[in-house]
Parts: sequence; C-alpha cells; structure tokens
Amino acid sequence: MKQNRRTFLKQSTILATTLVIPTLIPRSALAQNGMPGANDRIIIGFVGTGGRARQLMNHIPPERGKIVAIADFWRQKMIDCVKEKEANGLIKDGEHWNMYGSDVEMFEKEKLDCAFVITQDHCRTIAAARAILAELDVYAEKALTTYIAEGRKLVNIVRKSKQVFQVGSQQRSMKLNEFGCRILREGKLGKVKVVQACNYPFCDSIPKEYEEQPIPEGLNWDAWQGPTEYRKFHPMLLGWMGWREYAGGEMTNWGAHGVDQIQWALGADETGPVATAPHPDGNGKIVMKYANGTEVRFELDQAKGPNGGAIFRCEKGNLEINRNNLKANPQNLITDAPEADPPEGPTWIARPHIENFFDCMASRERPHADVEIGHRSITVCHLANITRILNRPLRWNPQKEEFVNDAEANSYVDRPRRSGYELPEV
Repeated sequence: MKQNRRTFLKQSTILATTLVIPTLIPRSALAQNGMPGANDRIIIGFVGTGGRARQLMNHIPPERGKIVAIADFWRQKMIDCVKEKEANGLIKDGEHWNMYGSDVEMFEKEKLDCAFVITQDHCRTIAAARAILAELDVYAEKALTTYIAEGRKLVNIVRKSKQVFQVGSQQRSMKLNEFGCRILREGKLGKVKVVQACNYPFCDSIPKEYEEQPIPEGLNWDAWQGPTEYRKFHPMLLGWMGWREYAGGEMTNWGAHGVDQIQWALGADETGPVATAPHPDGNGKIVMKYANGTEVRFELDQAKGPNGGAIFRCEKGNLEINRNNLKANPQNLITDAPEADPPEGPTWIARPHIENFFDCMASRERPHADVEIGHRSITVCHLANITRILNRPLRWNPQKEEFVNDAEANSYVDRPRRSGYELPEV
C-alpha cells in the first residue's frame, strides 16, 4: 500500500502551484498510537472551494477542527473563497490558509489529519482515492461517484487502508431520519409494500460541436476535466451537473439523499435492487424491485415530492421521510418520534454529520455514512439513469455488481479514463 501510494501520487499529472510551509502540527502527531488526541484540534485540508465547500467550512466545529489549506484547479476560486471567509470571520486576524493548485501537492506538503473532498462529481472519486493513499481520513461529498465500478474500487482502497471515510449524506446524522428509517426496518409499520420516490431528472450530453472559448486565467482546464475525455473549453461546461459526461443530473444530486434514505429504511446498505425497468407512465420514470418483492417507484413530481426521502406505503399505513421531517398517515401511527434537529443558520444541517466523522477519527469506528453505504446508495441512482438510457427492463446482481447476461448494459458500469487519471488497483 505504501509503494502504491508513492507511485500513484508521483505519477499524477495535475500541475502544482506554490508551496507555503504550514505552521500547525497535525493532531495525529500529538496523539499516542497514531490516533488523534482528545484535546487536540484536527488539521484539515479542503479539496474544492465552490459553494458547497464553503457551506461545509462554516459547519466545522471550531473547537475540534482547524482548516489550514485549500486546493482547487482554479486559483481565482480559492482567492474568492479566502476573501469570503476572512469577511465572515472564519479566517481570523493573523491566520491564513495555504493555497494549492493541486490536491496531490497539498497532501504531500501539508501535515493534515483529514481531507474534505468537495469537488465536481467527475473528479471526486479520484481525489478521494488520492487522499486515502496519502493516509488521510476523508469526508467526501455526494454523489460519491459518476460510475458504479469506480465506487467499488474506492471501497476496496478504503478497506485496505483502514482510513475513516464519511460520505456527505448528512441525513444519516439527523435524529428524525434515523428514527423513521429504523422503525421501517424493524417492521413497526408492517411490511413495506411500495416506496414512492421523486422522478429526479437526468441530464443532457455535451454537444458534439461548439465554439471554443479562451480558458480563464488561472484555471487548470486539463486537471478540471480529470478522468473524462478532454474537451475544448467553453463556459457552459462549468455547469458540470447538467452534463451526462460529468454527473448524473438531479438523480445523483438530490437523488443521492432520497435513495440513501430508501436504502437505509429497507435495510439494504450492503445490497440493492435486483430489477429495474421504465415506468409504464414514461417520462423518465423508473420502477425497481428488491429481492424481498418491495417496489421502488421513481414517479413523484420533484417539485412536490419529498426530495430528501420517499413515501413508504406499509401494511399499517404510510410514512413520509424527508430531510429532518416525518409525516405519518394516519397521524397516530408514530407517537414517540424525537424532536427535529435545530437549524444551523441559512444552510442545511451538517455539523452533527461532521461531528460523527471527527468522533470516528478518534475511535476508528465506521461513521454513519461509511464509504460502502455511499457507494451502494449512489449505485441505485446510476441504475436509474442507465435504465433511462437503454429504455428497457434490466436485471441487476447486487452481489457481483453487474447486469445479468447483458453486455450492453454492463458497458455503462464503468468508463475509460484518461492517462494519468486512472484509479489505482489494490
């Protein structure tokens, strides 16, 4: 693993920028037996400085964690991020964050305990793998992957390394969501017969022909594209969530949250559906079936449905799970639910999830949204999108993680990667 780490990091083709010597000792260096000390702050590096990264920066418990460095392929974004955090007081007088144009350089030069990997979707898996091979614990946003096979490779890397890996499915750390999913798993509402989820939209392919535009100053366009096919620059491509080559649309964005709650409630954290097909209504709707016969129907209007969960139709009644919210029908179906988590300002609740990650860094236990959980949940989202592409029924083997006797469908499980951006084999 050590040799693999050195080789993998040295072979990376991502360009580095300036080196600034850090001034803080990593938390792990102050602890015994390589574990973070209970009274020492965790030293953090952020990979990605976009909108979601900046939200999470605000949720780091200051008494427990300290951001010392950031990495981004676009230097102006880092500059803007630092200015914002200086203005809102997150970076205090006399403090500074070291800036790097490469996560590889940050991992090599900084003395970090963990990395928060908050990149665009198509670069997230490889950045997370690099952090793990740099012997860091990792908090990675969802969607964890853009293809199913790379998720399994990432799980294997994490398991061999023994690092702690938390996926940013923060509803796993919300008391109401835990309660709702648990009582469904325990059969308190009887058998779950049908699950109704939102019909989260897919996205379009990048046009084959478009006019090339000048690359903005300070943007490492090659590194920004990561493992995907190299394309000439155009500002439209920066809206990566809308392009099939870079992401899975809302199905892997909000769908990652909603599907995660379905997997949790059905007790399917280490498995998935066995069949998937286009919905009779069309319009991109999908029907899936699990081995126990439960159907999951992606059919609700996303503007009206529970974005962060689903409606579970059970023998004793219905339970709607959404972010930090439960609705039962009949209303007296549940009477002992906990209070909702209090809001944390204008952004979604994330601090309890980060706290759980920090706790597990000390205990070395698996966190609430371990890498296997994140991989299995986003796999269901990928299955929905593959079904839309092929527009026909498919059979899925969740143990082998492949389609049954279907070479065409299996061609969508992975993708070619550009030289220098391959995932390591472990």
